[in-house]
Amino acid sequence: MLKGGVQFMYFITISELFGTDGDKIAQEVAKSLNYTYYGEDELLKAAGQMGFLSDVQKLDEKGPALLERFFSEKPRVYLDRLQSVIFEVAKEGDAIFFGKGSQLLLNSFGCALHVLVTGSPEKRIDRIMRQKGVGREIAKKMMEGSDHDKKGFFRFAFNQDWLNPHLYDLILNTDKLSVESAAKMVVDAARSEEIKTCGTDSVRLLGKLSLHRKVESSLLEAGVTNQHVFFTIEDADSVRVYGLTYSLEEKKSIEEVLKGIKDIKKVTNELVMYKGSMGGI
Repeated sequence: MLKGGVQFMYFITISELFGTDGDKIAQEVAKSLNYTYYGEDELLKAAGQMGFLSDVQKLDEKGPALLERFFSEKPRVYLDRLQSVIFEVAKEGDAIFFGKGSQLLLNSFGCALHVLVTGSPEKRIDRIMRQKGVGREIAKKMMEGSDHDKKGFFRFAFNQDWLNPHLYDLILNTDKLSVESAAKMVVDAARSEEIKTCGTDSVRLLGKLSLHRKVESSLLEAGVTNQHVFFTIEDADSVRVYGLTYSLEEKKSIEEVLKGIKDIKKVTNELVMYKGSMGGI
């Protein structure tokens, strides 16, 4: 949204317990406000444009298997790239994000309204039965599986309980609310004066957050596991890397990894070679 040639923007994140019609509410809100809707398909499309499609496809809203979590950096790489996609598309402004941890990623932005759609287990099971054409036993298993997966995903990604009410500005129970009435409540809340606008400073911050995830995932994928290597995002296109490294080869390879990231134009390499034992540091 442009006002006087300056960009202002708003975000709404909508999260749901499976079987509560949260996706329909999110789409209805996007239509009413003329906001861009980012569900799974839309985020996958954006990931494809950024070259991250295969990575993001492998990370659903569930935590990685125990062995994979302990013996592979891949889940962390997938997560970083998913988060980078969310930050990148958020720079376009005026958007509805459905799930994928968006309520936590955008939690610090005053222009974001965070909504949780919930409901009783019985009503959720009934809705799943109708919409999926399955029996009660299968619907119950689907509901419980979704709840388990989302709990695991948020523990892995953020070490948070995603059902913590303090993460949300508005909690809707669709046991008695229709999609239309729930969507109207979200629209009214989004239009309230208490929801602040985000300006150009927020766009820059989103760019830096996106680049941070790209750097983190690229270093992990390149096998950089030195715990004494650190980096800071100086601007949306520049990074400073510092700390201690074992060898000149490692120092050069880290710089090459960073220079290979599309959006980085400047790398400041302040890594210092340490010739003694790293264990005593």
